[in-house]
Amino acid sequence: MSRKLFIAGNWKMNTTRASAVDLAEALVEELGSVKDVDIAVCPPFVYLAFVNEALGIGRVELGAQNVCQESDGAFTGEVSTSMLKDLGVRYVILGHSERRHVFGESDELVNRKILKALSDGLDVIFCVGELLEEREAGKTLEVVSRQIRVGLEGVAREYGEGLDLADRLTVAYEPVWAIGTGRTATPAQAQEVHAMIRGLIADLYDAKIAAKMRIQYGGSVKPSNAAELLRQPDVDGALVGGASLKATDFIPIVKAGIGLDK
Repeated sequence: MSRKLFIAGNWKMNTTRASAVDLAEALVEELGSVKDVDIAVCPPFVYLAFVNEALGIGRVELGAQNVCQESDGAFTGEVSTSMLKDLGVRYVILGHSERRHVFGESDELVNRKILKALSDGLDVIFCVGELLEEREAGKTLEVVSRQIRVGLEGVAREYGEGLDLADRLTVAYEPVWAIGTGRTATPAQAQEVHAMIRGLIADLYDAKIAAKMRIQYGGSVKPSNAAELLRQPDVDGALVGGASLKATDFIPIVKAGIGLDK
């Protein structure tokens, strides 16, 4: 079963309105006709509308960096699924390590957010990954397995006529020790965890969904290492942080994936 690579840029708490629009326009100019790779950018909440306008109707999709697990109400500072959809958002990143380890989001809260996002029509990029001390203790697979099992608790295999979970959810393996540090998992390390994730998805659902689901790698992905990572059999794209903030870095990462469908 063919899996088209999916590369998404997580801009985190960066850019201004002007620089966000400039970046989006530069990506559209260079990548607007790319069909071999699915592409998304995830700007800060406050710039979503402006970036959406700059992207227009093209190949680069709009994503958000988080969402609330509640529909509406007295939740100061939160943003709902309906608000994101109103701004043209397709994807939402959930479970990112910075949400888990800086802001204290638990596996159970991530699960509630995934259920809410999927049920309300947003596609999810579900992040998992281990701390450095967990890797050094040989607990990588244990930690990632727990995050996936709890995160997908109660998540159905089917979403609408003709769609299954693999059409709506992407898993992103991001070893915490590699995010923003300049350190990157070796291709062999990434492949080992990605293969485990695919096997776990097969256990939780079935082999067809596992073969179809895309698993991104994230953690200091840059033009110099993208091609080698993307060539791994179970690496189906990248969730790019710092390198997504410059068109001159992000564009080569996307182009490294052209022609590499799995």
